[in-house]
Amino acid sequence: MKIRTLLYYIAFSITIGVLTSCVKEDEMPDTTEGNFEALWKIMDEHYCFFPEKKEQLGVDWNSVHEKYRVRVAKPLAAEQLFEVLGEMLGELRDGHVNMSSSFDLARNWSWKEDFPTNLSDTLLRKYLGTDYKIASTMQYRILDDNIGYIRCSSFSSAFGDGNIDEILYYLAPCNGLIIDIRSNGGGLMTSAEKLARRFAKEKTLVGYIRHKTGKGHEDFSEMHEQWIEPTKRITWEKEVVVLTNRGVYSAANEFTKYMRRLGATIVGDKTGGGAGMPFSSELPNGWAIRFSACPTYDSEKRCIEEGISPDHSVSLTDEDTRDGVDTIIEYARRLMR
Repeated sequence: MKIRTLLYYIAFSITIGVLTSCVKEDEMPDTTEGNFEALWKIMDEHYCFFPEKKEQLGVDWNSVHEKYRVRVAKPLAAEQLFEVLGEMLGELRDGHVNMSSSFDLARNWSWKEDFPTNLSDTLLRKYLGTDYKIASTMQYRILDDNIGYIRCSSFSSAFGDGNIDEILYYLAPCNGLIIDIRSNGGGLMTSAEKLARRFAKEKTLVGYIRHKTGKGHEDFSEMHEQWIEPTKRITWEKEVVVLTNRGVYSAANEFTKYMRRLGATIVGDKTGGGAGMPFSSELPNGWAIRFSACPTYDSEKRCIEEGISPDHSVSLTDEDTRDGVDTIIEYARRLMR
């Protein structure tokens, strides 16, 4: 049985996209204060990481209410209100917390923007060359030391089983495999799972998920297990290394979680996190709100909202970059030699 949760088909990504689950709220007036109170209440009753944000960042949501309420005491223009509400949401430092209007997207992307990218498009083009193959959204080739290389920059599209079959069949003669998901901001959980299944030798417990059961900050269901089962199609039996950086988020963060449990070595920088499956709602003025509602955990029941640390912490060096060398890819190749 594949991973199954009530939110299984939700797109788990940093972009707004199509939001398939929606929280219904009691109607409030379309005024400056009404929109402020509606937003604060939506988050207060449905956001899932208040305990973690209080412990890690010192965020007290009641204090946040008092801090920003004075700024909406008088009517504000739409742009001014958007700025105030966006700043309030930014207190949570959660990449899945967004507010969208016709003129802007309020977001906090500090999970990646405050860190080195550890990725160079110029270097990627050098390693891929011009004769690389493409299947769905994945690019792949065999490097000159007989190491297979897959560049997976997004899980936003659904992979076909046939796509993965062709990739693994082509790379079958290789001595090892590198899967480069650096700056993969997420997408479909189903795509992350489908790719991970090709590395499962047996049914494996890869993590847990909980669901909100009430309006209190601590109202959650019991932890439900997440499992990955082997596929009957082509699988990879040799060594595999997954490359990560701070841009790895959401469904890609989950993929990293799966792959570590399935025996892969993680090389690069800590992932950006994003372990809350997003829900959506709407303010009285029509602005769309998205927020983390269902937390996921690793197989040790640890919260991975703040990211997953690599097995080998490696960063791009200035000297290597000037010399046309990707430090992180080369480290992975040395591990497999």
